[in-house]
Amino acid sequence: MKLFLTINAEPVELWVPPHRSLLDLLREDLGLTGSKHGCDIGDCGACTVLLDGQPNLSCVTLAHRAQGCSVTTIEGIADGPELHPVQVAFDACVASQCGYCTPGFVVNLVSLFEECPDADEATIREALGSNICRCTGYTKILEAALRARDD
Repeated sequence: MKLFLTINAEPVELWVPPHRSLLDLLREDLGLTGSKHGCDIGDCGACTVLLDGQPNLSCVTLAHRAQGCSVTTIEGIADGPELHPVQVAFDACVASQCGYCTPGFVVNLVSLFEECPDADEATIREALGSNICRCTGYTKILEAALRARDD
């Protein structure tokens, strides 16, 4: 199948097999390795990307679903060398340990704050619930989310 889509604000045209996942297209075909293979069944959130601005689990999304859509990966979150406020907060709060889950958390929070810049703590906790981190107790991740919201 020939796909026409936008990835990180760049138009992309490529051929992909009908069974190709969006995650495999991003990582293997385009070299965008920020989105991670975690569980491959849509449970962990490590593969989260934005599909037309909405969080989407790319491991369980067929690439052809992105036809004509805008896809934003963790590589497209920063504005050139200037990090997104969520990325800045993760760094300042040391919210990453191994970092494997971090792209999914960041992408998910960017979407949340675009939609609801003044999200209360309960809303933020709910949004964070769609991502799994096996290294932390989520304290620093929540701290970073609150800091990003308030900055």
